[in-house]
Amino acid sequence: MEVNGSSNSASNPRGPAVDAPIGPRKELVLTAIVENYIANGEPVASQSVARQHNREGMSAATVRNVMAELSEAGFLEQPHTSAGRIPTAQAFRYYVEQLLRRKSSARQVLPQPTQEQIEESFTGVANATDFFARTSHILALLSGGVGVGLGVTAATADWELLEHVHFTRLGVARVLTVLVTTAGVVRDRLLTLEHDLTPGELETAANYLNQNFHGWALERIRQELTRRMDRERNEYNQVLCSLELWAKGAMDPMADRNSQEKSIFMDGVANLMVNEADRRHLREIFLALEEKQRIIDLLNAYVDSKQPSVRVVVGLEEAIPEMRDLVLIAAPARRGAEHLGTVAVIGPTRIQYASAIGTVTYIADLFGRWAAQP
Repeated sequence: MEVNGSSNSASNPRGPAVDAPIGPRKELVLTAIVENYIANGEPVASQSVARQHNREGMSAATVRNVMAELSEAGFLEQPHTSAGRIPTAQAFRYYVEQLLRRKSSARQVLPQPTQEQIEESFTGVANATDFFARTSHILALLSGGVGVGLGVTAATADWELLEHVHFTRLGVARVLTVLVTTAGVVRDRLLTLEHDLTPGELETAANYLNQNFHGWALERIRQELTRRMDRERNEYNQVLCSLELWAKGAMDPMADRNSQEKSIFMDGVANLMVNEADRRHLREIFLALEEKQRIIDLLNAYVDSKQPSVRVVVGLEEAIPEMRDLVLIAAPARRGAEHLGTVAVIGPTRIQYASAIGTVTYIADLFGRWAAQP
């Protein structure tokens, strides 16, 4: 179990980032401040900490002195409009390191109902693609962050049938394509077209595909679009737009038939939006998340076959500037010693660390048990 922080460069993500011990009294106060801030999102006052720890004989004056020392050491900062303190990234890293030092198993951290909910969510998983797709959903649901499942997957006929497709214009000649299959697999790709399409044209193309090809195999859709373009001239514009988007690789099934590839599934981006400031920041985060190769590179930088267990990275802005104030909690998904993927949460620094770490660890362990089945 390891912790990394923004003090590490993106090119050397495995460098040391663990802070030296600060002593039991400071650690007690720092833990109280971090946990209060995670719970409430407000600066924490000395009186509040003193009330929590009056049995340890710490008065408000004593707590104020300790908070001043923690501030000088870079663990706390003071908003100019408040007498309270808030934890810095360094404080969150120290807090997480203490959590990981306890080395509690996921089964000890997670309540029994949560364990049962996770187990039930993966009932009937047929292949790795299905497992990683469900991983993203359950992690988003339980963590309040963005759930991520990245793994080696192989194409199978049961998840290549169209449920629905959606196109979103992100800029001039740039289109985000999101496809959902009848098996519940979500795939998306960012396309660069030769000419711009309006939101209305994209909506028309999506409606045409959804109304005419629900339940069809992806390759069969491509073949039928080509045939209809020649035959049904009255539908020419709709078919031409749909065919162009398809041909650009939006749903090209041939890329998924090449033995094995890495697929990434993400769910829960809206979890990051809780107020107006987050709303303005959300579009930047969304665009960064949709450039999936950047996320794959991020996960590959911090999680590899040599990593023994979960890793927590506080401060992702050096790797991806749009992800300031976000944290990565990730663990390798293995079959024995073989590294087949990554289970991860990307969330705010105020995430419930113990629960998120436990959930990521539990699902990674569950993958190992599932993959080991004959």
